Amino acid sequence: MERYIAFDIGDKRIGVAVSDPFNTYALPSSTYFRKGFREDVEALARLAAEKGATVIVCGLPVNFDGSRSVQTGRTERFILALKETAGLPVVCEDERFTTMMAHETLISEGMRREKRKNYVDALAAANILDGFLNKLNKRGGDV
Repeated sequence: MERYIAFDIGDKRIGVAVSDPFNTYALPSSTYFRKGFREDVEALARLAAEKGATVIVCGLPVNFDGSRSVQTGRTERFILALKETAGLPVVCEDERFTTMMAHETLISEGMRREKRKNYVDALAAANILDGFLNKLNKRGGDV
């Protein structure tokens, strides 16, 4: 059975989420604070291995209208390096609105601004993974 890990790749932080054992829902896991391109790629590859992931799902940032942005290219370069380093299949998932939804969730739960930055990226990664898992389950499990 597949096990999925998702990354919400930002310039300063990377949110991490993993699927439950039955690939029904996503669990926010942690927030990785970036150190440098190569070190970040290697750290995420190790994290995927530690979590027993068989597939990596990465959020792909695009503009609100779906067009590419500067951040899209940066993220694609990171994803390519991650795929080569981890040796796992990598799937890109549209990440529009996932961070905004994460902020809204944390605000509605009364979390203070200072604490939100430690959780918002992992929750955004969980939103990315949830979207992917929902599509996957509708298609009958085909990646």
